[in-house]
Amino acid sequence: MSTFANLQVNSPSPFVYHVELDNPKKSNAINSDMWKAIGECFAHLHGNPDCRSIVLSGSGKNFCAGIDLMSMMSLGQELSQHEDVGRKGRVMEQKIRQYQDAISSIEHCVKPVIAAIHGACVGAGVDMITATDMRYCSSDAWMQVKEVEIGMAADVGTLQRLPKVVGSQSLARELCFTGRRMDSEEALKCGLVNRVVKTKEELLTLALETAKQIASLSPVAVQNTKKSIIYSLNRSNQEGLDHIREINCLSLQSEDFLKAVMAAATKGEPAEFAKL
Repeated sequence: MSTFANLQVNSPSPFVYHVELDNPKKSNAINSDMWKAIGECFAHLHGNPDCRSIVLSGSGKNFCAGIDLMSMMSLGQELSQHEDVGRKGRVMEQKIRQYQDAISSIEHCVKPVIAAIHGACVGAGVDMITATDMRYCSSDAWMQVKEVEIGMAADVGTLQRLPKVVGSQSLARELCFTGRRMDSEEALKCGLVNRVVKTKEELLTLALETAKQIASLSPVAVQNTKKSIIYSLNRSNQEGLDHIREINCLSLQSEDFLKAVMAAATKGEPAEFAKL
């Protein structure tokens, strides 16, 4: 079912999609084609009525080794075509925005995204997982904000999202300033991940079962919940309340609400919901 470069996309159960980074020879380092594919894939799933939840994982030994530095050589060649710093800057601005938009497409996708992290999760891998809604990992997983080690500041989401995810400016700054590794135990302790399991196989089972549970619920309710959470991140409580009130003026008239209430009241068969 995959039509995206260096991604394997399939649907292992009804309304659940599995997106797997597929560049295993380079530990799923993200090349130019993958940046484009990630944005296209999650934009597609955002509007796909057959998709209600998504698991994001990596093939091979590692989740993601970060950006593919070899692919950056093509950017250097593109920059060399210009002598003027202003024009070089315009090329860089467009490229960085493309990368930012690719990662943000995960957050902007209205379907809940669960990251299943094993092995190394470095640089752009951290950008990716902090844009997801939930994170599980295997015991061999480790995370590293590596950008400072290659002479740059992370610029596609980690600096903005990681402090909010872990709830500690101090810890986030330590990780980003030093580039040190964080193991799975510390990731669990600080709230970067929800659960740690022993193996990659257990990890995928856990992530897919959770995605299946989410997919069994009202897509109207789940997707509006994600919208409200994302909207409220950088706004006052009252703005968030105003936002969800406006949403629910329509949503509480949805057939999904009536079906779910009736199923709960009668304690009968679980409600089934139409595509959205």
